[in-house]
Amino acid sequence: MSSTSSSSSSGLVLGNPIQRFMSATEIDTRLLGMIGALLLIWIGFHFMSGGLFMTPRNLWNLSVQTASISIMATGMVLVIVTRNIDLSVGSLLGVIAMVMGVTQTEYLPALLGFGHPLIWVITLAVGIACGLAIGALQGSIIAYLKVPAFIVTLGGYLVWRGAAWWVTSGRTVAPLDTTFRLMGGGPDGAVGYTVSWILAIVACLAIGGYLIYARQQRRRFNFPQRPVWAEGVLALLGCGAVIGAVAVFNAYPWPIRIAENYANANNIPIPDGGLFIAHGIAIPVLIAIGAGVVMTFIATRTRFGRYVFAMGGSPEAAELAGINTRWVTVKIFMLMGMLCAVAASISSARLNAATNAMGTLDELYVIAAAVIGGTSLSGGVGTIVGAMIGALVMQSLQSGMVLMGLDSPLQSIVVGIVLVVAVWLDTLYRNRGQ
Repeated sequence: MSSTSSSSSSGLVLGNPIQRFMSATEIDTRLLGMIGALLLIWIGFHFMSGGLFMTPRNLWNLSVQTASISIMATGMVLVIVTRNIDLSVGSLLGVIAMVMGVTQTEYLPALLGFGHPLIWVITLAVGIACGLAIGALQGSIIAYLKVPAFIVTLGGYLVWRGAAWWVTSGRTVAPLDTTFRLMGGGPDGAVGYTVSWILAIVACLAIGGYLIYARQQRRRFNFPQRPVWAEGVLALLGCGAVIGAVAVFNAYPWPIRIAENYANANNIPIPDGGLFIAHGIAIPVLIAIGAGVVMTFIATRTRFGRYVFAMGGSPEAAELAGINTRWVTVKIFMLMGMLCAVAASISSARLNAATNAMGTLDELYVIAAAVIGGTSLSGGVGTIVGAMIGALVMQSLQSGMVLMGLDSPLQSIVVGIVLVVAVWLDTLYRNRGQ
C-alpha cells in the first residue's frame, strides 16, 4: 500500500508542472497537437526528400501555394460550424477567375486602355461582386427554400464548372494585368527584405499590444488572469514564430538571371559572388494572413460570429432566442463566395492566366483543411487559426509527396486517408469531452 501511494504521488508531481504550464498559458491542446503533427511532417519529408523540404525556397513556395486554400478554409469553418457544407468552392473559384480574366483582358482595356492603373481594382471588385451574388443565390436556396446545402452546393459544383467553360468556350485567358499579377507572388509579388522586417516588428508589437489589452479586459470584468510569466511565454512564442518565418522568407533570393537583369536595368554593380536580393514575404501570404485576422475577428468578436456558433450548437434554440437563422445562413454563403473571389485572384495571378481546370478538387482540400484544423462536422466547434494550419498541413503533404516523386493517384490516396483519420480523431475528441 505504501509503495503504491508513493508511486502515484510521484506521478502526480511529475505531471503537475506540465499541467500547470498548459493551464496557466491556456494553450489549446488540439492546436498544439496540430502544430506538432505539422513539424513531424516537415521533418519526415525533409529526410525522405534528401534535405529538400525544409529549405527557404521550398518553404517560401509552400506558403504561396497554401494561400488560396487557407483563405477559403476560413470561410468553410463558418459553413461547417452551422452544420452545412459547400462543395462548390472549387468550381466557384474557377468561374470567378474566368470572369476576372475576361474582364481585365477584353472589356476593360477596350474602355480604359491597356495598362490603366484601375484595371486591377475594377477586376477585383467585379470578382468579389460575382462571388457575393453566387453566394447569396446558393445561401437563399438553402435558407428559404429548405434545400439541403449538400444538394445545392453539389449542383453548384457542376453548374459553375460548366459556366467557367461557357464564359470563354474553353479557351485559356492570358496574359493578365501586370499589377493584378502581383497578387500571385514571384520576385515582383513580394515585399522585399526591409519591408518584411518592418512588418515583423509591427506584428510583434501587435502581439504584445493584444496581450496587454486582453489582460486589461480580464481585469475590467473580473475574469481570472494568466500569470505574468505565462503572458511572457505567449509573447515570446508568438514573436519567435514571426521572426523565424520572416528570416526564412528573407533567406530565399531572387533567381540569378532575374537579379542580374534587375541590376543591369538599375545600374547596380554585381559582386563576384552574385547579387543577393531577398524575396521577403509574398503578397498572397500577406493577403491570407489579413483574411485570417479579419475572419477571426468576425468569428469571435462580432454578433454575427456569436450567432453562427449558436446556430451550430443548436439551430432550434438559436431560432427560439430570436436569431434570424435564415439571413445568417445567407450571409455565411455570401462571405464564402467573397473569399472564393479573393482566392481566385491569387490563383489566377500566380499562373498569369485563367484556365478551365483552375480550382479542380480545391473543395476537397478546403473541407479537409477545416476538418483537420478542428472544425467538427457535427457543428458548433471550429477555429479560423486551426483551419489555416490545416491548410498548411494539407499543402505540406502534397508538396512533400511531389518532392519524393510520388504519382498523383497515390497523392490522392494519402489525402483521403488523412481526411478520414482526422474525422475519426475529431470523433474521439468529442466523445472524450462528453
